[in-house]
Amino acid sequence: MTRLLRCRLALALAFSMIGSLAAAQAPAQPDTVAPSADAPDGDPLLQVLDTVVVSGLQPGPGLWRVSKDGRVMWVLGTLLPLPKRMEWNSAEVEAKVAASGVLVMPPRTSVSVGGSMFGAMFLVPSLLKARNNPGKERLQEVLPPADYARWQGLKARYLPRDGAVEKRRPLLAAMELRDKAFDREDLSLRNIVSRVVTRAAEKADVPIEQPSVGVELEDPKGTLKELASNPLQDLDCFRRTMDQVENDLGTLATRANAWAQGEVAMLRDLTYTDNAQACSEAVLQSALAQRKGMSDLPAQAQAAWMAAAEKALATHAQSFAVLPMARVVGPSGYLAALEQRGYRVQAPDEPAAQDPAPTDAD
Repeated sequence: MTRLLRCRLALALAFSMIGSLAAAQAPAQPDTVAPSADAPDGDPLLQVLDTVVVSGLQPGPGLWRVSKDGRVMWVLGTLLPLPKRMEWNSAEVEAKVAASGVLVMPPRTSVSVGGSMFGAMFLVPSLLKARNNPGKERLQEVLPPADYARWQGLKARYLPRDGAVEKRRPLLAAMELRDKAFDREDLSLRNIVSRVVTRAAEKADVPIEQPSVGVELEDPKGTLKELASNPLQDLDCFRRTMDQVENDLGTLATRANAWAQGEVAMLRDLTYTDNAQACSEAVLQSALAQRKGMSDLPAQAQAAWMAAAEKALATHAQSFAVLPMARVVGPSGYLAALEQRGYRVQAPDEPAAQDPAPTDAD
């Protein structure tokens, strides 16, 4: 039996990077944090990460408050990576979700394919081929010598036994390196927030809304064949990711601790090498992505979330939303856009405003 199979292509090389830009965990700040003045001189690989990652029960960040006409939306900013051994005291968040009229999740972007499940299974070989360089080149053949020399040092530290990574496109090789470095420094990319808030909403019968935008591939096999046979302009992504691993693991650990301990001011102020935009643009700005209508998905995702948030604020006395921290703080965030539209936005460390009376319009 033939059905429309909506398959989010999990391959980080191409389509999951769309979601990285639409809901990036890294702040949109191009600054690079220099190594600590107390760090040893010499090779960055020999520098010691002196930030101790917290563990045990932690409060997590406070909640942003968006309000207008007596209605309020509580917003939780999420962050990745987080401390690997942290337990989150989520009681306040669960209570706020349970008392809300709706839970608005981060926007979701997807690339879908049409056809039967059997047909979709035949896409897997094409996806696997798209992970590697189009002409089966190794990284040494596609990278400038200076960049490959940096890569060799980092690979020896974090991926010493991974020979297959040498065949990957630079973008994917960089992601594998980053993930291994995070793991080594007790940092985790596990999304603990989504599970907690959705479970709280389901327990309290609170509707869950997740704005979604996407692209339907009419010729998935042809698209994947084209993807597998064409290079990406991903050198900037590769370099920024190496910068992050070389210089910013300590800063990332500090940010993870700040999230866990509710230090909002520190989350605002800490900057580091932002690789998310460069890596996303390597995919979204490619000729293939632009021709398939993927390049404007981030803007569509923001518009979809804004519409859902404004509907929730117009309909419910109290609502709850989850967003990546990059979309919460800063002048280019979603909350800044709501503020420009006349909503009052208060950070967790600002004086508390009086909650509205619980008179849900539903």
